[in-house]
Amino acid sequence: MSDSSDDKKLDPEAEQDMEENMENNQDSVEEVEPADEQSQLIETMQKLVQAEGVIAHQKDEVLRVQAEMQNLRRRTEQDIEKAHKFGQERLSNELLAVMDNLERALQVDMDREDESVKALLQGVELTLKSFVDCFRKFGIEQIDPLGEPFDPQLHQAMTMQENPNVEPDTVTAVMQKGYTLHGRVIRPAMVMVSKAPEGGVDEKV
Repeated sequence: MSDSSDDKKLDPEAEQDMEENMENNQDSVEEVEPADEQSQLIETMQKLVQAEGVIAHQKDEVLRVQAEMQNLRRRTEQDIEKAHKFGQERLSNELLAVMDNLERALQVDMDREDESVKALLQGVELTLKSFVDCFRKFGIEQIDPLGEPFDPQLHQAMTMQENPNVEPDTVTAVMQKGYTLHGRVIRPAMVMVSKAPEGGVDEKV
């Protein structure tokens, strides 16, 4: 028995169902593929953000370490500089007593016309000058503030005395000279300071 063309055709309802199924399958494929690509893109972006965060943190760590190293190097240089400048402070203080004794020797009341005394004084003066030159070479400077305004950072007031002939707070006598080492006081000058008379100074008309 031969099949007719009409027998080969599907039932209209079955054919419609098949077409709908094909369309649905195609739509699901089209929906799945973009969803997977979007998910991968989001994941990649998240990884990129995380990587950028790690890089930024590591960059901050490197900058912090560099700053700490610079501060450490600066402090080390300052410590070395201070050690060079003030390492001899203890020795300097010991030598100040020698300077004081040499200066006192020159102030002793003696017959300066006597040849033996004159030779002795010349030797003391040369020794004192050598000390002064050596001190200056190593940054040790003398504080001799006679006639200058009193400065509590450089001077130590041993006594105050009324003196109408000078301005108040003026150094009128130096009992012991002071010294600085590279600008830092290692011994203040011991001084007498003037003060105004209790009754005040009469003003000239």
